[in-house]
Amino acid sequence: MLGFMNAEAYAATESSGEVTFFSRSRNKLWRKGEQSGHVLRVREMRVDCDVDALLIRVEALGPGVCHEGYRSCFFRRLSGGAAEVVEKRAFDPDAVYGKDARR
Repeated sequence: MLGFMNAEAYAATESSGEVTFFSRSRNKLWRKGEQSGHVLRVREMRVDCDVDALLIRVEALGPGVCHEGYRSCFFRRLSGGAAEVVEKRAFDPDAVYGKDARR
């Protein structure tokens, strides 16, 4: 998955060993898995050559990462300008988040 992290989220990630993001839309920190239980446990953190992007290698605990029920958030392939779902759902998102939570 891809997420935004500020300095506070980075510090929380380092101290907890679980990936914490900063939600710009909610203006608050959120730890991946706090609602679903599908946690991202940090294995390794790397930084790019410009020191402005992180790659965090994780152990994904739970059946999936995506709030739409897939193992990965990248479950669609682009071809000819159209997006095609190419993965199978790993879990029922309505059972985890509730029917209204994904809107």
